Amino acid sequence: MKPNTSRRSALKNIVGSAAVLSAPLTLSKAFAAPDNLLSPELKGKINHSVCHWCYNKIPLDDFCREAKAMGISSVELLGPKEWPTLKKYDLTCALPNGAGMGISKGFNDPQYHDALVESYEALFPKLVEAGYNTVICFSGNRNGMADEKGLENAAIGLKRLMPSAEKHKVTVIMELLNSKVNHPDYMCDKTAWGVELCKRVGSERFKLLYDIYHMQIMEGDVIATIKKNHQYFGHYHTGGVPGRAEIDETQELNYPAIMKAIVDTGYKGFVAQEFIPKRSDALASLKQSIGICDVA
Repeated sequence: MKPNTSRRSALKNIVGSAAVLSAPLTLSKAFAAPDNLLSPELKGKINHSVCHWCYNKIPLDDFCREAKAMGISSVELLGPKEWPTLKKYDLTCALPNGAGMGISKGFNDPQYHDALVESYEALFPKLVEAGYNTVICFSGNRNGMADEKGLENAAIGLKRLMPSAEKHKVTVIMELLNSKVNHPDYMCDKTAWGVELCKRVGSERFKLLYDIYHMQIMEGDVIATIKKNHQYFGHYHTGGVPGRAEIDETQELNYPAIMKAIVDTGYKGFVAQEFIPKRSDALASLKQSIGICDVA
């Protein structure tokens, strides 16, 4: 998720919606993009996705064309209105939106349960028809609520939704976000809270989105956390720390090592780029990120 309001603004319409560094950087071998980066013939250990909101100045049609040429097979966090465009380019949507009430109003508050369940149950058939089997959701903000009470409430609301999710074979994925920099007061801001919620919900159709950027800010220990809790993670997002910029050697995370750790868990899902390009050529930054994450 983004430090400014761009993704927040996009998520306001989630229900029913379906300075600049222009010079190339000198990169170490570990972070260098391969020479054949424009070829879709990548190593195949990582399924590559990208969040379009980070590139929203580029029309979706053009962006899909460029992403496809890089070997990316998914453009995500899009709703039903955008899905036909993805189909044109033989792309999937690894993590759709299109239901819910945004980030701050989520399953931790019982006053939203009826509306949330209705919203997601209405979306499930559309997801199935489009060939998708995941959807994003959020905990909501604390608003003075104790974390334990939020766990109890969220488990109750999600258990109401799970029979429909299981029937349609759709996995509902709650995003872990930082409350320190980008999303003050958000409740699902620690891996332990999210994992405990997964245990209480007790369905394989409820998982977590482990956002590497957000969890590095909140708790660090990324690789050990992935190894310990990977069975609860249904999706991954990237982002450079600090600043949510490119994931190269200008930031503190070692993404090749993190990707290898993900691969070693046996994960077969998608890893989505969700950083905010700071260079003038945003697509060049995206190409570089695919090379960095395309581990053997």
